[in-house]
Amino acid sequence: MRIWICGILLSAALPLAAQAADYFPPKDQWTTHTPAQEGLDAGKLKAAIDYAIASETMFPAELKGKADLRDLRITVPIKFAPEPFSSPIGPLKPRAPANGIIIRHGYIVAEWGRTHDVDMTFSVSKTFLSSVAGVAFDKGMFKVTDRVLDDVHPTPDFPDFLLPHNQPITWDNMLRQDSGWIGTLWGKPWWADRPEPGKPWSELAKGPPPVGTQWKYNDVRVNALALELTWLWKRPLPEVLKQYIAGPIGMSDAWHWEGYDNSWITLDGKRVQVVSGGGHWGGGMFISARDQARLGLLGLNRGKWDGRTILSDAWVKMATTPTGPNPGYGFCNWFLNTDRKMYPAARADSVAFIGDGANVIFIDYQHDMVAVVRWIDSPKMKEFVRLLLASVQKN
Repeated sequence: MRIWICGILLSAALPLAAQAADYFPPKDQWTTHTPAQEGLDAGKLKAAIDYAIASETMFPAELKGKADLRDLRITVPIKFAPEPFSSPIGPLKPRAPANGIIIRHGYIVAEWGRTHDVDMTFSVSKTFLSSVAGVAFDKGMFKVTDRVLDDVHPTPDFPDFLLPHNQPITWDNMLRQDSGWIGTLWGKPWWADRPEPGKPWSELAKGPPPVGTQWKYNDVRVNALALELTWLWKRPLPEVLKQYIAGPIGMSDAWHWEGYDNSWITLDGKRVQVVSGGGHWGGGMFISARDQARLGLLGLNRGKWDGRTILSDAWVKMATTPTGPNPGYGFCNWFLNTDRKMYPAARADSVAFIGDGANVIFIDYQHDMVAVVRWIDSPKMKEFVRLLLASVQKN
């Protein structure tokens, strides 16, 4: 029997014999345990969740009461309006209110809000992108030290990939966002994405940094990686994701990964849409909190799922290795708690997949726990993590 207490989904106590050290939920099923069964203080856990709900992002504040601030068709264009070439070119939609889910030892211990709603997840899309890259790596389709141009061959429609500056770029550079890739893709030039505040033309004036020397969160470059992986796989990336990751870990059939209105190419005579690595200009992964939690559980188990290797130890080790110019970042979109700067209350080996909104999948290896927190005001996530970890009574 399940009961709702103060907006948190809890479950009646199950016999101890029903508990397992490593539980992996089948598709369309997920066993719930009480917080106490999994060594958590229910009152303190509720305090963390109440904080997340009270900290729902509402941007832009000046439009509160005048517009629906949960309608991303309104808020996303406003947020990126100061950037050149900021117009959306992919789908946007209204979102659910704040929601989330807490997993401990594989079991749901708390759930709030509309966790089945399929919403944009912005840069968490990048984690799915690097995951399909990980499957390709594990299949021997490339080595991270390979030059990208040694493994894929751009068509004449994409000459920027062959610019001298871009030719030395490796897969590792693309995955770590330190490639310095230059060019225009889907009508968006590299220098126009997240320019220096107040200086929208500064990067164009300075020119590109040498490959591997500067970390820059740049969706044009991530979208270039998405196109390169589509060339490498020779098939749409959502198909790859479903076959090798989403299907095996039991994700629902409700998620969809979108590209842009103009991100279409021809592969072997077929028209294929190239997906985007975020929702900066619309598009990206549309997914529920419950499906995000499965991705988090896969990350918690370092690429393993119920005895099956989805991503290899070698890949996960590289994904969680700090990037030289930014030690707080591994492969896209593995944010690392290096030096405990991201979440001071958590151990340094904690990681998170983070998208605008904010959409956060927090992975705590120390306590065998995953927290999916959607639509929280980004600066408030540190305090949420502190409150969450304060609820842990025993491992």
